[in-house]
Parts: sequence; structure tokens; C-alpha cells
Amino acid sequence: MTNALLTENTVSVGGKDIFYAETGEGPVVVLLHGGGPGASGLSNFSRNIDTLASKFRVIVPDLPGYGRSSKGVDHSDPFGYLADSIRGLLDELGIEKAHLVGNSYGGACALRLALDTPNRVDRMVLMGPGGIGTTRGLPTPGLNSLLSYYTGDGPTRDKLEEFIRRYLVFDGAAVPNAVIDQRYEASIDPAVVADPPLRRPSGPGALKALWRMDFTRDKRLAALTTPTLVVWGKADKVNKPSGGPMLAKTMPNCDLLQVANTGHWVQWERADFFNSITEIFLSK
Repeated sequence: MTNALLTENTVSVGGKDIFYAETGEGPVVVLLHGGGPGASGLSNFSRNIDTLASKFRVIVPDLPGYGRSSKGVDHSDPFGYLADSIRGLLDELGIEKAHLVGNSYGGACALRLALDTPNRVDRMVLMGPGGIGTTRGLPTPGLNSLLSYYTGDGPTRDKLEEFIRRYLVFDGAAVPNAVIDQRYEASIDPAVVADPPLRRPSGPGALKALWRMDFTRDKRLAALTTPTLVVWGKADKVNKPSGGPMLAKTMPNCDLLQVANTGHWVQWERADFFNSITEIFLSK
């Protein structure tokens, strides 16, 4: 857990509450967490905040639908909804431009925000971002596990433990029981169970929603000049590591780092390494 002295607050964006914590001084870095059950900003980046706060003003929100932010997401365009919410948070804080660091679901949020309003993003670090080739081939076993958490017999600690130990990280035994317990308790919030923020699109608009969630079908990607570092665990079982080369090939200012013996949670599994390269990249 972070030892940084954090300031916690909530702002209203579009009538919905967005919780955030912040610490440090300097250029603004916004840390955007992943979309697994029970995720939150502070828990996902617990091993990164202290180091980054030594050089940056670090802002760590709970994305809509998670943690202490309001529940409910626009499932017809979830990544657009996330991007609008975080842009609204920046507006409320009077921040014109920021670095974005996004893991998985948060990486998709960062990328969509940059595509919609590139003038608001300085540099990006994306760790196994969502939405890269998701409509090209079958979902990974890890993504199936994540998306089925609230279906069937509903959320259970066993289901969450399997997702985390088997699919989220390279070495499942390295995850403390306390991390799983904390995430499980957050995942069974009645408001979340009633309306899970990350789920398979369904209904008449499902196909359109799926296409909106695949950035490789967005022609703007090839013209996005935001300096970007893509970091992808070679053993990622949630989002396909092939997405890294796809982004590096398409985006004109994209560097790619593939990390050996690492799964989907690079910033947690290889924290010291990740903190070092992120600090260097954002300080250029």
C-alpha cells in the first residue's frame, strides 16, 4: 500500500460523482486503473504512487462504476463515457493538459480521451490496454473469466481468486490473500452487482458498441501523434500481447516494451521496473 500523504476528494461530472486521490507536485500524471471486479485507483496503483509522486502531481481517480465513484456506465459507448468523465475531472480541477497512465480498461480510457481531444494529453503510458483488436478473433480465457464474473451463479470469492491468480498475473502465488479479500468485498457492492461496469455488449446496439470498443477500427489512430509508451506483459492472458505490435505499427509516435515473465498487471508485478521506465518516459 502507498505511504504517500494523499488528499482525497470528490467532484461532480455530468451529475455523477468522481472520486480521486492526489499527492505530489509537478507535471500532472493521471493514473487510470483496470476494469477487473473490485478494482479501484488506489489499489491498482498501490506500488507506483509513492515513486511517481516524487516528481509529479499524481491524480488517482476511481473510474465510473468503481470504488467510491458513482455507479453506472453508458454501455453503448463505454470507453467514450470513461473518457468524457476523466476529461470532466480535469476540467473541474482546472487542468488543461496531463500525462495519462492507463492499465487495461484505464488504458482504453486514456486512448479514447487522446483520440477525442489530443490537445488535452501530453504523453501516455498504456499497459496492456483494452480495445486493441477485440473484434478480431475470439476473446482470451482471461477476458472470458473477467466478463463472466457477474453471470451464472454470480460473484464469488473463488471466481475472483481464480481470475486474479490464474489470469491476471504471471505468478498467482505472489498475490496476497488480503488483496483478493479487499477486491471481493468491493465487487459485491449491490449497486455494482445490479449494473456491472464492464460486461459483454448485448441487445440491438451490441454490434455497434463492440466496434466502438475496438480502436484498430478507428481511422484516427494512425494520425494520433501523442508520444506513447506501450508496455505489455508477454504472458498476458487477459488482453492479447499481439496488441502491442499492432499499436506500435499504427501509431506514429509509439514505443513498445514487451516484458518477460509478466502477465496483465505489469505495474504491480514489475513495479520497480515499471516505475523507472515511466518516470523516464514522462520526464523527456
